[in-house]
Amino acid sequence: MGVEKGRYLALLTHSGSRGLGATIAGHYTKLAKTRCPLPSFAANLAYLDLDSEAGQEYWMAMNLAGDYASACHEVIHRKLTKAIGGTVLARVENHHNFAWKETLNGEELIVHRKGATPAGKGVMGIIPGSMTAPGFLVRGRGEVSSLHSASHGAGRQMSRTQALKQVHKHEMRDLLEKAGVSLIGGGLDEAPMAYKNIHAVMDAQRDLVEVIARFSPKMVRMADDGSRED
Repeated sequence: MGVEKGRYLALLTHSGSRGLGATIAGHYTKLAKTRCPLPSFAANLAYLDLDSEAGQEYWMAMNLAGDYASACHEVIHRKLTKAIGGTVLARVENHHNFAWKETLNGEELIVHRKGATPAGKGVMGIIPGSMTAPGFLVRGRGEVSSLHSASHGAGRQMSRTQALKQVHKHEMRDLLEKAGVSLIGGGLDEAPMAYKNIHAVMDAQRDLVEVIARFSPKMVRMADDGSRED
Protein backbone atom coordinates (compact mmCIF):
# COMPACT_ATOMS: atom_id res chain seq x y z
CA MET A 1 0.00 0.00 0.00
CA GLY A 2 3.03 2.25 -0.14
CA VAL A 3 3.13 2.87 3.62
CA GLU A 4 6.25 1.94 5.56
CA LYS A 5 6.07 0.02 8.81
CA GLY A 6 5.64 2.28 11.81
CA ARG A 7 3.14 3.82 14.21
CA TYR A 8 0.08 5.39 12.65
CA LEU A 9 -3.35 6.64 13.61
CA ALA A 10 -5.99 4.39 12.04
CA LEU A 11 -9.65 5.34 11.74
CA LEU A 12 -12.00 2.37 11.54
CA THR A 13 -15.68 2.95 10.81
CA HIS A 14 -18.50 0.43 10.65
CA SER A 15 -21.65 1.86 9.11
CA GLY A 16 -24.62 0.21 7.51
CA SER A 17 -27.23 1.88 5.36
CA ARG A 18 -29.10 3.23 8.40
CA GLY A 19 -32.08 0.88 7.95
CA LEU A 20 -32.41 1.33 4.18
CA GLY A 21 -30.94 -2.09 3.40
CA ALA A 22 -33.16 -3.85 5.92
CA THR A 23 -36.25 -2.12 4.52
CA ILE A 24 -35.30 -3.14 0.96
CA ALA A 25 -34.64 -6.73 2.04
CA GLY A 26 -37.95 -6.91 3.91
CA HIS A 27 -39.94 -5.61 0.95
CA TYR A 28 -38.45 -7.96 -1.63
CA THR A 29 -38.48 -10.94 0.72
CA LYS A 30 -42.25 -10.54 1.09
CA LEU A 31 -42.56 -10.22 -2.67
CA ALA A 32 -40.44 -13.34 -3.22
CA LYS A 33 -42.63 -15.35 -0.85
CA THR A 34 -45.71 -14.52 -2.91
CA ARG A 35 -44.05 -15.33 -6.23
CA CYS A 36 -42.06 -18.35 -5.08
CA PRO A 37 -44.29 -20.21 -2.59
CA LEU A 38 -42.42 -22.88 -0.62
CA PRO A 39 -43.34 -25.15 2.31
CA SER A 40 -43.49 -23.22 5.60
CA PHE A 41 -40.21 -24.67 6.89
CA ALA A 42 -38.41 -23.35 3.79
CA ALA A 43 -40.39 -20.14 3.25
CA ASN A 44 -37.38 -17.91 3.91
CA LEU A 45 -35.54 -19.52 0.99
CA ALA A 46 -37.95 -17.93 -1.49
CA TYR A 47 -36.12 -16.05 -4.24
CA LEU A 48 -36.57 -13.69 -7.17
CA ASP A 49 -35.02 -14.65 -10.51
CA LEU A 50 -32.48 -12.08 -11.66
CA ASP A 51 -33.97 -12.32 -15.14
CA SER A 52 -37.26 -10.97 -13.78
CA GLU A 53 -38.15 -7.30 -13.38
CA ALA A 54 -38.54 -7.71 -9.61
CA GLY A 55 -35.19 -9.48 -9.37
CA GLN A 56 -33.46 -6.67 -11.24
CA GLU A 57 -35.19 -4.10 -9.01
CA TYR A 58 -33.95 -5.92 -5.90
CA TRP A 59 -30.41 -6.14 -7.24
CA MET A 60 -30.27 -2.43 -8.06
CA ALA A 61 -31.87 -1.44 -4.75
CA MET A 62 -29.41 -3.57 -2.78
CA ASN A 63 -26.47 -1.96 -4.56
CA LEU A 64 -27.95 1.49 -3.92
CA ALA A 65 -28.04 0.66 -0.18
CA GLY A 66 -24.42 -0.44 -0.41
CA ASP A 67 -23.44 2.83 -2.08
CA TYR A 68 -25.28 4.75 0.64
CA ALA A 69 -23.42 2.85 3.37
CA SER A 70 -20.14 3.63 1.59
CA ALA A 71 -21.10 7.31 1.46
CA CYS A 72 -21.70 7.27 5.23
CA HIS A 73 -18.12 6.07 5.74
CA GLU A 74 -16.81 8.73 3.37
CA VAL A 75 -18.53 11.56 5.26
CA ILE A 76 -17.30 10.30 8.66
CA HIS A 77 -13.71 9.88 7.45
CA ARG A 78 -13.63 13.25 5.70
CA LYS A 79 -14.97 15.13 8.71
CA LEU A 80 -12.66 13.43 11.21
CA THR A 81 -9.61 13.81 9.00
CA LYS A 82 -10.34 17.54 8.75
CA ALA A 83 -10.99 17.83 12.51
CA ILE A 84 -7.61 16.33 13.47
CA GLY A 85 -5.70 18.00 10.64
CA GLY A 86 -4.52 14.63 9.39
CA THR A 87 -3.28 13.44 6.02
CA VAL A 88 -4.68 10.21 4.59
CA LEU A 89 -1.83 7.88 3.64
CA ALA A 90 -3.91 4.89 2.59
CA ARG A 91 -7.43 3.60 2.85
CA VAL A 92 -9.21 0.25 2.61
CA GLU A 93 -12.94 -0.25 2.26
CA ASN A 94 -14.84 -3.50 2.14
CA HIS A 95 -18.46 -4.55 2.37
CA HIS A 96 -19.92 -7.43 4.35
CA ASN A 97 -23.44 -8.86 4.58
CA PHE A 98 -23.72 -8.10 0.88
CA ALA A 99 -23.99 -9.96 -2.43
CA TRP A 100 -21.66 -9.90 -5.42
CA LYS A 101 -21.70 -11.24 -8.97
CA GLU A 102 -18.57 -13.39 -9.28
CA THR A 103 -17.25 -16.04 -11.64
CA LEU A 104 -16.30 -19.35 -10.02
CA ASN A 105 -15.16 -22.34 -12.05
CA GLY A 106 -16.20 -20.52 -15.20
CA GLU A 107 -19.76 -19.88 -14.01
CA GLU A 108 -21.23 -16.52 -12.99
CA LEU A 109 -22.80 -16.82 -9.55
CA ILE A 110 -24.26 -14.58 -6.87
CA VAL A 111 -22.12 -14.89 -3.74
CA HIS A 112 -23.83 -13.66 -0.59
CA ARG A 113 -21.45 -13.12 2.31
CA LYS A 114 -23.39 -13.00 5.56
CA GLY A 115 -20.93 -12.42 8.39
CA ALA A 116 -18.19 -12.61 5.78
CA THR A 117 -16.18 -10.31 3.55
CA PRO A 118 -14.34 -10.73 0.21
CA ALA A 119 -10.91 -12.36 0.42
CA GLY A 120 -10.03 -12.90 -3.22
CA LYS A 121 -6.35 -13.17 -4.08
CA GLY A 122 -4.70 -9.83 -3.36
CA VAL A 123 -7.91 -8.18 -2.14
CA MET A 124 -7.33 -5.92 0.87
CA GLY A 125 -9.74 -6.07 3.79
CA ILE A 126 -10.27 -5.23 7.44
CA ILE A 127 -11.26 -7.70 10.17
CA PRO A 128 -12.10 -5.92 13.45
CA GLY A 129 -12.22 -7.45 16.93
CA SER A 130 -14.22 -5.54 19.54
CA MET A 131 -14.10 -2.37 21.65
CA THR A 132 -10.92 -3.63 23.30
CA ALA A 133 -9.53 -6.26 20.90
CA PRO A 134 -7.26 -5.40 17.96
CA GLY A 135 -8.35 -5.21 14.34
CA PHE A 136 -6.39 -6.55 11.39
CA LEU A 137 -5.56 -5.23 7.95
CA VAL A 138 -5.50 -8.31 5.72
CA ARG A 139 -4.87 -9.41 2.15
CA GLY A 140 -6.94 -12.24 0.70
CA ARG A 141 -5.33 -15.49 -0.39
CA GLY A 142 -8.10 -16.37 -2.87
CA GLU A 143 -9.12 -19.67 -1.28
CA VAL A 144 -11.69 -21.23 -3.63
CA SER A 145 -13.19 -23.58 -1.02
CA SER A 146 -14.31 -20.56 1.04
CA LEU A 147 -15.71 -18.82 -2.06
CA HIS A 148 -12.91 -16.24 -1.78
CA SER A 149 -14.25 -15.17 1.62
CA ALA A 150 -13.13 -14.61 5.20
CA SER A 151 -14.91 -13.56 8.39
CA HIS A 152 -15.80 -9.89 8.63
CA GLY A 153 -15.01 -9.75 12.35
CA ALA A 154 -14.60 -11.72 15.53
CA GLY A 155 -18.24 -12.77 15.55
CA ARG A 156 -20.56 -12.93 18.53
CA GLN A 157 -20.52 -15.49 21.29
CA MET A 158 -23.51 -13.75 22.93
CA SER A 159 -26.56 -12.37 21.16
CA ARG A 160 -27.46 -8.75 21.87
CA THR A 161 -30.27 -9.94 24.15
CA GLN A 162 -27.93 -12.29 26.05
CA ALA A 163 -25.33 -9.57 26.50
CA LEU A 164 -27.89 -7.12 27.88
CA LYS A 165 -28.98 -9.74 30.42
CA GLN A 166 -25.57 -11.13 31.41
CA VAL A 167 -23.09 -8.26 31.22
CA HIS A 168 -22.97 -5.66 34.00
CA LYS A 169 -21.90 -2.06 33.50
CA HIS A 170 -19.05 -2.31 36.00
CA GLU A 171 -17.65 -5.35 34.16
CA MET A 172 -17.50 -3.50 30.87
CA ARG A 173 -16.12 -0.36 32.53
CA ASP A 174 -13.34 -2.35 34.22
CA LEU A 175 -12.43 -4.09 30.97
CA LEU A 176 -12.27 -0.81 29.06
CA GLU A 177 -10.11 0.77 31.75
CA LYS A 178 -7.74 -2.20 31.76
CA ALA A 179 -7.41 -1.98 27.97
CA GLY A 180 -6.87 1.80 28.07
CA VAL A 181 -9.85 2.46 25.81
CA SER A 182 -12.03 5.58 26.05
CA LEU A 183 -15.65 4.85 25.16
CA ILE A 184 -18.19 7.45 24.02
CA GLY A 185 -21.70 6.04 24.00
CA GLY A 186 -22.04 2.31 23.47
CA GLY A 187 -24.37 -0.19 25.10
CA LEU A 188 -23.88 -3.48 26.92
CA ASP A 189 -25.00 -5.31 23.77
CA GLU A 190 -21.63 -4.35 22.25
CA ALA A 191 -19.55 -5.29 25.31
CA PRO A 192 -16.16 -6.86 24.49
CA MET A 193 -17.10 -10.13 26.23
CA ALA A 194 -20.04 -10.55 23.85
CA TYR A 195 -17.53 -11.31 21.08
CA LYS A 196 -15.30 -14.28 20.32
CA ASN A 197 -11.53 -14.19 20.79
CA ILE A 198 -10.27 -12.39 17.67
CA HIS A 199 -6.88 -14.10 17.91
CA ALA A 200 -8.49 -17.55 17.77
CA VAL A 201 -10.64 -16.41 14.84
CA MET A 202 -7.63 -15.10 12.92
CA ASP A 203 -5.66 -18.25 13.65
CA ALA A 204 -8.52 -20.34 12.24
CA GLN A 205 -8.46 -18.50 8.91
CA ARG A 206 -4.75 -18.30 8.19
CA ASP A 207 -5.38 -20.12 4.91
CA LEU A 208 -7.90 -17.46 3.88
CA VAL A 209 -6.06 -14.19 4.59
CA GLU A 210 -2.56 -12.86 5.20
CA VAL A 211 -2.23 -10.34 8.04
CA ILE A 212 -0.55 -7.16 6.80
CA ALA A 213 -0.94 -4.96 9.88
CA ARG A 214 -2.60 -4.85 13.28
CA PHE A 215 -4.16 -1.86 15.02
CA SER A 216 -5.37 -1.46 18.59
CA PRO A 217 -8.41 0.59 19.67
CA LYS A 218 -7.83 3.66 21.84
CA MET A 219 -11.07 5.65 21.38
CA VAL A 220 -14.43 4.12 20.51
CA ARG A 221 -17.58 6.01 19.54
CA MET A 222 -20.84 4.10 19.31
CA ALA A 223 -24.54 4.85 19.36
CA ASP A 224 -25.80 4.83 22.94
CA ASP A 225 -27.68 1.56 22.57
CA GLY A 226 -24.89 -0.01 20.57
CA SER A 227 -26.87 -0.33 17.36
CA ARG A 228 -28.74 2.79 16.34
CA GLU A 229 -29.11 6.44 17.11
CA ASP A 230 -31.79 9.03 16.36
